Amino acid sequence: MDKRDRADLFRERLHDAMSRKSVTRSALARATRVDRSTIGQLLKEDQPRLPNAQLAADVAVALGVSTDWLLGLTNRPETPGDIVAAAMSLSPAERTSADAQLLKWHQEAAGYKVRHVPATLPDILKTHDMLHWEYASFQERRVPEAFAAMQDQLAWLTSGVSDYEIALPIHEIESCAAGTAYYKGLSERVRFDQLRLIADQCEQMFPRLRVLLFDAHTVFSSPVTIFGPNLAVVYVGQCYLAFREVERVKSLTRHFDWLVREAVVDARKVPSYIRALITV
Repeated sequence: MDKRDRADLFRERLHDAMSRKSVTRSALARATRVDRSTIGQLLKEDQPRLPNAQLAADVAVALGVSTDWLLGLTNRPETPGDIVAAAMSLSPAERTSADAQLLKWHQEAAGYKVRHVPATLPDILKTHDMLHWEYASFQERRVPEAFAAMQDQLAWLTSGVSDYEIALPIHEIESCAAGTAYYKGLSERVRFDQLRLIADQCEQMFPRLRVLLFDAHTVFSSPVTIFGPNLAVVYVGQCYLAFREVERVKSLTRHFDWLVREAVVDARKVPSYIRALITV
């Protein structure tokens, strides 16, 4: 960029930042420990001037913007630390789908496709008995909360506000059918009722709801939910790791697309696959 063009851009952005912060020339001069006339020279339209590095940094700090933005090196006025904080954040995670933050993210994604890799079977498709068994170690009130939240999410999905695509490791369905691994000790009635519900919902709500199965021996995914193009959330146990930077969201979307391509049972065949397991 030509020096004069950069000086013009610096002046415009300095003026904008001062206006947003309601900072006068005198106040900025005091904050940066320079004469008021020095700030005036930076703001003169007919004789644009660039500050030295020290003054540029002091002005940026005083106005809460980045030096790079003032100098035209980026189009984001936030400081680097603020950009990182906005792009990636940690949020506490509740054990159940009644988590208020999770519900808020679903509402935020209205109109966009939601892509989801659950930690177990998807909460949005769980029966009351399954939730009761899973959360038996929690306070009794959490089961009704979790079930009500699941019903709300299911109603939201049924309303057609957003499409929902779920990628699930095939061993999760098979373990539920056989009563092994995570589902050891759970009665056959609860397990089969749960699988019938998933099969029925997949059939009734296709293609708005698409569930596909992948083989974890060949592909792998941590629990993750992608809420449209602007937010992706990785579940790590006691917290969610939320990404809002566009390129990170795109990367996780490509990861989900990879799971779709590698699926061993596609969405159309999942209902029949599940029903075959519970009739064996």
